[in-house]
Amino acid sequence: MKFIKNIQAIEGDYIETKRENLFFDVKGLLHPNDYIICFLRFFPDPNGLRIKNRINFRKIYNLDERYALLREKYPEFLFFSKELDLEVQGVKKKEIKKIYTPQNCFKKLLKKKKLSISETRSRELGELFLSQGNLSEGSIGITGSIMVGLNTEESDIDIIIYGTETSMKFQETLVKIFEKSTNCRKYNIDEYKSHYNWRVGGSNIPFEDFLKSEQRKQHQGKYLENDFFIRYIKSPEDWKGNFYDYQYKNFGRIKLKAHIIDSIDSIFTPCSYKIDPLKILESSNNSNKINIKDISEISSFRGRFCEHARENETVLVEGKLEKVIFKKELEYFRVLLSDQIQDKMIII
Repeated sequence: MKFIKNIQAIEGDYIETKRENLFFDVKGLLHPNDYIICFLRFFPDPNGLRIKNRINFRKIYNLDERYALLREKYPEFLFFSKELDLEVQGVKKKEIKKIYTPQNCFKKLLKKKKLSISETRSRELGELFLSQGNLSEGSIGITGSIMVGLNTEESDIDIIIYGTETSMKFQETLVKIFEKSTNCRKYNIDEYKSHYNWRVGGSNIPFEDFLKSEQRKQHQGKYLENDFFIRYIKSPEDWKGNFYDYQYKNFGRIKLKAHIIDSIDSIFTPCSYKIDPLKILESSNNSNKINIKDISEISSFRGRFCEHARENETVLVEGKLEKVIFKKELEYFRVLLSDQIQDKMIII
C-alpha cells in the first residue's frame, strides 16, 4: 500500500487501468493523494479500429463525450473535487495497472529494431530535436497513441519537452529548425483550414481571428505527412506547492476585454497569461459581484491556448471565472479556458 500511495504521474503520462483496459491521459502536474486526475482517451470497443493484445479500442477526444461514456459505463472514474469545485475524471491509485511515460517511450523507440511508419517518424523527429535543439535525452519524450501502442500510420507525433529553462531555450531554437529542415515545417494555409475545423469548429470564431494566433505558433507543424505538437512542462521546482495548497471556487462564466501584461508562461502546459482586465462585457452567477481589478490571469490546460497571445496585446476572452486561494494567503481571480465550444481568446 505504501508503494501505491507514492505513485506519481504528470501531464503527458498515460494510465492503464487494471480491470477495464481503459487508457487515460494525465492532466496537470499536481494531484490528490488517492487518485490521479486524468481523462479517458482509449476504451475497448468491438468496432474499434485500433488493436492491442487482441482487444479492439476506440479513441475518444471530445470532452463531453468522455464524461458521457464514463457516466454510462464506468462511473467509478468520476470524482467531485472540493478543492477544484469541479467533477473530474481520474483513476484511483490502487486501480492503476501501468503508468506510461514519454521519456521511456522515446528511449524504447531509439532501441527498437522494427518500427511502423508513425514510430519511425516520431523517432526521427525526436532525434532531429535532440541534435539541433541542444537537448539531453532525459528532457524529451514522446506521448500519445504511439506511447501506448494504439497508433495508426496517420497518428500525430506528440512531443514533450521537460524543464523550464530547457523549454524556453528550445522554443527559440525551433525557429532555426523550421528554417533548416526539409522534413519539419509549419502548416500551410490549407492545413490551417483543416486545423481550424477540429480545433475551434462550432465556436463561431472567424477563421481570420483563428489565423492571427495560429500562424505564429512554434510548437506545432508537420513532420513529413504527420502532424506534430509539442508540450512544454515546467521543472518541478517551479510547480509552486502541492494539490492541497490550492482552493478554487466557481464564479460562473465571464466575457471580458483584457490587456496581456506577461505571456512568458504561455508556452507551458498548463499555460497562463498575466492580464490587466479592461472591461467586463458579460457575466453570470457570482461573477458580477467582484472587482474587475481582482481578475489577474487567464489559464488553460488545453494545448490550443498555448502561445495564443503576446505581451502588450489586447484580447477578448470568454470562459469560466474562478477564485483561486493559495495556501489560504494569496487570493485572486482567473479566467479558465476549458470548454471546446464556449471558451475563446481572440486578439483584438
